Amino acid sequence: MSKVLVTPRSLTRDGHPALERLGDAGLEVVFSSPGRFPTEDELIGLLPGCVGYLAGVESITARVLEAADVLEVISRNGTGIDNIDTAAAEEKGIRICRALGANARGVAELTFAHILAIVRSVAFSDATLKGEGWERRKGIELQGRTLGLIGCGRIGKLVANLALAFDMRVLAFDPYPGPDFEPSADFRYCPLADVLSQSDIISLHCQPPADGKPVIDREAMAMMKDGVYLINTARGSLIDPDAALDALDSGCVAGMTLDAFEAEPPTDWRIVKHPRVIATPHIGGYTTESVDRAVSAAVDNLLEVIR
Repeated sequence: MSKVLVTPRSLTRDGHPALERLGDAGLEVVFSSPGRFPTEDELIGLLPGCVGYLAGVESITARVLEAADVLEVISRNGTGIDNIDTAAAEEKGIRICRALGANARGVAELTFAHILAIVRSVAFSDATLKGEGWERRKGIELQGRTLGLIGCGRIGKLVANLALAFDMRVLAFDPYPGPDFEPSADFRYCPLADVLSQSDIISLHCQPPADGKPVIDREAMAMMKDGVYLINTARGSLIDPDAALDALDSGCVAGMTLDAFEAEPPTDWRIVKHPRVIATPHIGGYTTESVDRAVSAAVDNLLEVIR
């Protein structure tokens, strides 16, 4: 019986009805350790004999792929593939499939939850009251404020619509702007420099650059308004952590939120523990609806290639 390896943490811990379709197709489902990322050595031990691999965000290196003796397809239960050595996969003829758009609504709604939480100091207020204290921080209202989007694909477009519903203005930078997306007179595409310099809140919805450099480095932060809010529900590597800490300490960045980290769990906790930061453990696509869509799409992609 041909095997399929399943590694996303939520699936190894809780399973999912869509996985039953793999068994119905005559495939044996193999799980990595429940509820945690598999290590490189674990993947090397699990992949031999697997024709399919339903993958999460763990690192899939050339060394891992070298051990994949009969692997035909890696099917992500999300959209990002920067965790995969795509050159090594291509060299071995392994197809890579993505669940495009499956978690877009979940990530977009979490992004807006982050925005509301940071501009109104929700986490600080909750923690203060739980400590039997009474301290208030003055917030800002969103009406008339400018939201800058770096990346305006499926998720960015949803975030833009949410912002427009709050009577915000939206500036968006995207290397491939959608010509048909014109949701309002209060929305426009513009150069990255304009997004950085004119926005009150900046939200990241892009892939890491090919050169691996952060999109938000010291130069980018120097272009931003004093007191800007920075939201990152995309990739941890998009922001230079040392530059971010300096900007938070100085107040140039009034607050920051994170839902993605270079290492998960983080190995560098400095930003997470900063009093001007709200952090969540990569829960953007972790909703009932997003998980259902993503797993179903990932299984569809596996079966299409294997058949």
